[in-house]
Amino acid sequence: MQTILRGNTKEVTIDTNGPVIIIGECINPTRRKKLVCDLQEGIFGYVLELAESQINAGADILDVNVGFPGVDDVTLLPQTVLAIRNKFDIPLCLDSPNPRAIEAALRVAGGKCLINSVNGEEKSLNAILYIAKEYNAAIIGLTMDDDGISHDPEKRLAIAEKILERSVKAGIKEEDVIIDPLAMAVSADSKACLVTLETIRLVHQKLGLNITMGASNISFGLPGREAINSSFMSLAILNGLTCPIANPEKITDVVRATDLVLGRDDFAVRFVEYFQNRV
Repeated sequence: MQTILRGNTKEVTIDTNGPVIIIGECINPTRRKKLVCDLQEGIFGYVLELAESQINAGADILDVNVGFPGVDDVTLLPQTVLAIRNKFDIPLCLDSPNPRAIEAALRVAGGKCLINSVNGEEKSLNAILYIAKEYNAAIIGLTMDDDGISHDPEKRLAIAEKILERSVKAGIKEEDVIIDPLAMAVSADSKACLVTLETIRLVHQKLGLNITMGASNISFGLPGREAINSSFMSLAILNGLTCPIANPEKITDVVRATDLVLGRDDFAVRFVEYFQNRV
């Protein structure tokens, strides 16, 4: 199944048969004091630096998040989107819990965006699906609902099925639903990664949808985070992950290598090009 997103003119295809598409996570004020300060002043130079460095490192899509305490994201998210759009031709993933901010950004974004995110809660479904339909956007569906986050992969699968069913009923194409199986910190639950991997496998096999996740969540609170993230990334791709949200500067080499060993890179062309460009 293919989910097609567009920038101004550039088109990116997320395919359940690979290769893996990377959604760059770094335009996010969390733990970036300079970004918070610049956004508060309406200055977008650092945003553009983060965009360019991620694109150069292998990002195919950019996640755009302007959330920090007290932010007027209904104004700031579209302003940030426009700043990126005016310089870079790349599809965007609009990341906000505020439906009004998402809609405001979609009005100016052009192309075809990805919304991050909706979930199985009735409030979330009712707020986001009609916006996605109106602006022909794809959506990320988180496998949580009004009962919270389940530790049962079958329950997470059922939520994914609900999101897909409601999305299609709202007029969204099946291929425009991407599922997030929820990667939780293994430091808090030693079985967390196994639950996520099994959810990925079930969604891939039973629904055939593209799958994303916040790739660094699993290692929170632990040393050697890059080693943990890399190991989990390869296992997740093997089970059906197609478009992780991650820092491309830390994960692209693992993604290229995993695609290669899974037979998704004829003659190692993408793998070699990536490392040649790094040099």
